[in-house]
Amino acid sequence: MARTYTLKRRALQRADTRRRIVEAAVDLHSSVGPALTTISMVAERAGVQRHTLYAHFPDDRSLYLACSGLALERDPLPDAEPWRNIENRRERLRVGLAAIYGWYERNAEMAACVLRDAEYHPLTKEISMLRFGPSMAAYQDVLGAKLSSKQRAMLQLALSFSTWRTLRAGGLGRGALVGAMVKAVDGANQA
Repeated sequence: MARTYTLKRRALQRADTRRRIVEAAVDLHSSVGPALTTISMVAERAGVQRHTLYAHFPDDRSLYLACSGLALERDPLPDAEPWRNIENRRERLRVGLAAIYGWYERNAEMAACVLRDAEYHPLTKEISMLRFGPSMAAYQDVLGAKLSSKQRAMLQLALSFSTWRTLRAGGLGRGALVGAMVKAVDGANQA
């Protein structure tokens, strides 16, 4: 029986090491950004040697996938599907934007670093599209239902993290921001 115990203990240690590596990557991606995070930085933060990190994650892509997976497991992006049942278009938009902006608030540091790096770093762009693309498409679909092309363009602006961050920096709280963007989307036809 000693052999089984040793194998279990090793498996637990291996899982713990993997978890420490991924958490270190999440911390670094949220502070300096994925593009500036090096394998050496992750290994040091996790308290492991580089060869140990490579034993768990043979390439940057596998580490990025694990990192983004953990971040979204901790705080998943809002699900647009329940909003489909809200008949009133303005109310659907209000509820959807409030949920999305709540996620932005909780994940502002990470999102700012990741989205900044996705502008010029191909792997960050690939993983961002993989992780955020389907949700953003669903938001456009559900919140954009029965909107004109001008309103859909304004919705795209309303869904942008950069728009949220700019308006937050201008002093708008979530409720005021949601109200302003609902008005902007609704009024886009008059422009």
